[in-house]
Amino acid sequence: MSDEDGVPEWLPCSDRSRERVDPLFATGSRGMQWFLIENAAAWGAKALLDPPFDAELGRALVTRIEAAGMRPLAIRRTGRRTPQTTWKWAFVDSRPGHEQVRWGEVDSPEKLLDVPLDGSTGVASDAPIYAVCAHGRHDQCCAVRGRQAVRQLADAHPDETWECSHLGGDRFAATMVLLPHGLYYGRVDDADAVGIADAYREGRVVEEYFRGRSSLSHPAQAAQHYAREHFGDDRLSAYEPIDEQWHDDGTWTVTLTDAAGPITIELAEELSDRLLSTCAATRFGQVRQWALVSLTR
Repeated sequence: MSDEDGVPEWLPCSDRSRERVDPLFATGSRGMQWFLIENAAAWGAKALLDPPFDAELGRALVTRIEAAGMRPLAIRRTGRRTPQTTWKWAFVDSRPGHEQVRWGEVDSPEKLLDVPLDGSTGVASDAPIYAVCAHGRHDQCCAVRGRQAVRQLADAHPDETWECSHLGGDRFAATMVLLPHGLYYGRVDDADAVGIADAYREGRVVEEYFRGRSSLSHPAQAAQHYAREHFGDDRLSAYEPIDEQWHDDGTWTVTLTDAAGPITIELAEELSDRLLSTCAATRFGQVRQWALVSLTR
């Protein structure tokens, strides 16, 4: 719906996305390694930079983490806020074949600046991390939809479940990342969030809500989507990308492994119709999408 001037009636961005039926696949942002920092307080628009977190310390932490090629992420338990006396941190490696989680804890946030960022310290953990974006000051959809999903997960898996800061793709709220493998999901408040987490423990993906793996490029994410859609193998280990090529005509060729022989997928890179991608957006933009041209084995 639009007003008399043709301006679309305002709706939450996640409602608009559902209305447009925006594709979820191949929208997972890059994240090879992560550094998670517990910040149990209410977050500002930038969870590690705005009050009540110390802004100078936050800038130093974020700069240090990003300079190491890692992605910073604030985390907190869902529910009642309590004053912090210790600050948990986690080193997460999402690179294929190197997946790991290591946890540590400091008694003052300043000591986070001294934690090595190479995975050489902390206690190794085999437990996954379920991180659901509930960063309401960044986008209201993340607060409304994210907290619905995180409560479901926390009831079933309290030790593994965290609220987290902005993951990207606000219009796909509720968004979630499963670590260490870096599996992005969207619209998980419409899904069985616990079922998605349980599938991850079994080494499977739930394609209907899957956005892609953080260690893979968007063309590789799209190719895996079309392979799973066509052949039906939902194992996380299936369809490993072994080659991808961009062509001058705007198409991509991605080759995936498969027991029955390599799969070659041709993709056309396209731009979406103009849209408002977040609740706060005031300018229309376009996002990349991936159309299947051919799939051969």
